[in-house]
Amino acid sequence: MDRVLFVPFGIAAGLAAGFLGKLAFDRVWGLIDDQEPPEPEHREISVPKMVAAMAIQGAIFRAVRGLAEHQARRGFARWTGAWPGEARPEPE
Repeated sequence: MDRVLFVPFGIAAGLAAGFLGKLAFDRVWGLIDDQEPPEPEHREISVPKMVAAMAIQGAIFRAVRGLAEHQARRGFARWTGAWPGEARPEPE
């Protein structure tokens, strides 16, 4: 039941993470290059530069999303007293 109640928190955290991730990537890319990051649909680009941009963007989005989701879960747990998920990773 806690997981169902957590859904709105998770959605809000995901939206905030997307916005913050975009801002963070734009700032980091601005330090790397003065042009906009290359995208796959651009015709005349450096493929290594595109791959680097996508890798940086992916790392930033994953980190920001993970942090936002974890903090949303912590806030939910403080508010309800129940953690919406597992306590720790499964042992291998």
